[in-house]
Formats: sequence, structure tokens, C-alpha cells
Amino acid sequence: MSAFSCDAISLSCSHSLVTGSSDAELIAAVLDGDIDAFGGLVRRHQDTCARFAVRMLGSRVDADDVLQSAFMRAFRGLRSCKDPDHFGGWLYQIVVNECRTYASRQRRREQRFPSAAVAVESAVAPGSEEEVDLDVGGHIERALSTLPADQREAFLLKHVEEMTYEEMAEITGVSVSALKMRVKRACDALRGLLDGVYHG
Repeated sequence: MSAFSCDAISLSCSHSLVTGSSDAELIAAVLDGDIDAFGGLVRRHQDTCARFAVRMLGSRVDADDVLQSAFMRAFRGLRSCKDPDHFGGWLYQIVVNECRTYASRQRRREQRFPSAAVAVESAVAPGSEEEVDLDVGGHIERALSTLPADQREAFLLKHVEEMTYEEMAEITGVSVSALKMRVKRACDALRGLLDGVYHG
């Protein structure tokens, strides 16, 4: 396959190509040389992948970077997709891994160069005027961001993407029992963090 631009492909793919072809048919077309067909796959799955990446990383800009990298990896490794009819799950696994890698790099950078945003947030004490003005959605996003990455990932896959534990295990490579424990710990932590929002 020749080189491509993810942005160019997603824009050049026609709506009829997306709605009229299965994932397997689009993959076959790409492997047969129709590079634009990959845009159909991008358009079909980008919203779901973007929703997870934004909530996992807490930043739309960071999520966009991760998705660009994930789609590039998917394009280059398309021949390794063993089950084209389940391309979505294969792509999701790539996105999850890219989020993990990106978050790990971010943590290392933040340890070396503490963000000014941390100081700003710590200055807004609970109960202050700024805190009261935040909507519930903001509280939820902030609460999610405080969870350990593995718990946040498991919680989002289970309760936002509504995956079964078996699907989660296939994507993450983590056992079902471990995933259940991560989700439970995430739920317990979120209940504590958000108790004041709903009952205060």
C-alpha cells in the first residue's frame, strides 16, 4: 500500500462508500489498492474511538494526536487484521494501546516539568465561587482524571462503551477477574469523589 494522509482520506471518502460497504469489503478494497476506502473505515469508527480517547486522556487535542497515530498504525498493519468483519475491535485495541503509551509519556514529562495547571487547580478550593460554578459534567471529567489509568480505562470501556468483560479482556489483554476488580475500584472511588456533587 502507498503512503497516505489520514486527514485527506477521511475527507475524500464518499458517504455512499461508508454506508454501502461492510468493514470487510472496505478492507479488501484498501488491500487491493483503493487507498481512499480506508476513509470509510475512519469515518465509521472515529467517533467511538474519539469518545474513548478524549475521556481517557482528558484532552481533545491529545486525543486527536493519539487517533492520528492509531489510524496510521491501523493502515500500515491492515494485513494483520485476522478478522476483517471485526475490524472495530481490532482498531479499538490499537487505540487503547496508543492511549496507554501517550499517557505514560505524559506522566514522565509531568514528573520532570510540573504543569502550571496543577497549581491553578489546587488554588480553587472546594466551596469557592469558582468551584460552585462548575457544572456536573466538569466534576465528572475531573473525577475520572484522578483515577489511576488502568481503572479509568476499565471504567470507560465497561460503563461508557458498554463492552462485556470478555470484550474488554480481548482488547486489553487483562483477565476478566482483574478487569472486574478495576471497575469496582473505579466505581467506589468515583462514588466518594462525586458524593458531594449529588448530595451536597
